[in-house]
Amino acid sequence: MNPKQMKAAMRRMGITQEEVDGVEEVVIRTKKKEIVFRDAAVTAVTMQGQTTYQVVGSPEERELSERGRAEEKGGVPTEDVELVMSQAGCSEEEARKALEECDGAPAEAILKIMASR
Repeated sequence: MNPKQMKAAMRRMGITQEEVDGVEEVVIRTKKKEIVFRDAAVTAVTMQGQTTYQVVGSPEERELSERGRAEEKGGVPTEDVELVMSQAGCSEEEARKALEECDGAPAEAILKIMASR
């Protein structure tokens, strides 16, 4: 069966398929890890009122801390490093160092960096 006939048959059965545009990242979060697909191709298939998403790409696994957040080098959550960088206008190294010195408290790290300027 050629692709054109296949699409017509799917349409007759009430099955629709469409690409999801503009996908930057897909994250599947479990209790112990995250599975992250960057630049993933996502297709939405609707059949009998139920939509299923198909994700195609190369996954990357990240372990989660006790707080349920992805961690990278040094045990400091990536989200906290990004928050400190954006609020204090500093480099990643400065943000990571301040967070480590403040026992991972983003607000304290931001104040520490701002006070040192």
